[in-house]
Amino acid sequence: MQKTFLRWGAILAALSVILGAFGAHGLKQVLSEKSLATFETGIRYQFYHAFALLVAGILYKEFPNKYVQSSGRLFILGIILFSGSLYGLAALELTEQVGLRWVGTITPLGGLCFIVGWVLLVIGVSKKS
Repeated sequence: MQKTFLRWGAILAALSVILGAFGAHGLKQVLSEKSLATFETGIRYQFYHAFALLVAGILYKEFPNKYVQSSGRLFILGIILFSGSLYGLAALELTEQVGLRWVGTITPLGGLCFIVGWVLLVIGVSKKS
């Protein structure tokens, strides 16, 4: 699990940089300020939690328990739900799809995954096994 978290953390961090560059150079001309800010929020939280995933991977070596393992999984799920839904909302403006705004209701579930992931990480490092 340790290497999996480290790999995914690095991949997701690199993807954050790629998406950030794409947003700054490619989307700036085609998205409204509001949608661009939404896209950038997704990138920021993806980047934060890619690093959190790296931390979970590093800590799992010292604290190999289900709490640290679950925290890493929740960070990944949170990135998919939180950041993914924000990217989807920005893409909806590009495609002018008006009936799909429900995608935004997924965002808080991703945020909840992040919060629970952090809480489980605290619990996990508080227990040795």
